[in-house]
Amino acid sequence: MHIKSPRDFWAGLMFIGFGSFFAIWAAVNYQMGSALRMGPAYFPAVLGGLLVALGAIVFAQSMIIDGAKVAQFHFRPLLLVLAAAIIFGYAMKPLGLVLSIALLVFVSALGGHEFKWKEVVVLYIFLAVFSVMVFVKGLSLPFPLWPEFLGY
Repeated sequence: MHIKSPRDFWAGLMFIGFGSFFAIWAAVNYQMGSALRMGPAYFPAVLGGLLVALGAIVFAQSMIIDGAKVAQFHFRPLLLVLAAAIIFGYAMKPLGLVLSIALLVFVSALGGHEFKWKEVVVLYIFLAVFSVMVFVKGLSLPFPLWPEFLGY
């Protein structure tokens, strides 16, 4: 058979691979149970099976329907967003929530194809206020807001 849509072909394979992994991992490591008395493996196995089914549909369509080619992959955005998440995790305790969110937003924004200071600052302010209101005030999580050396 001839692949008419390379993007769908690889997406279908990816769905089948991830779905198979989680369905098998859940079934091997946990007890399945039944639909009436679900075990810890039931939900991941069912979702994995649904992902495999979706992947099979997308994979089959890639052989039938013409589609787009796979776009060039850019590593810079992926690496910067991943680095921002890691930096946020490590910076949370020494710098506090507000400054850690600043690092997260600004490093992640560097991964985009256009960086606009005004938009990034507005996003940072919104996320900082939202995070403080939800996680610290609403859920009462013991996150430090500011670095300890500032005395807050």
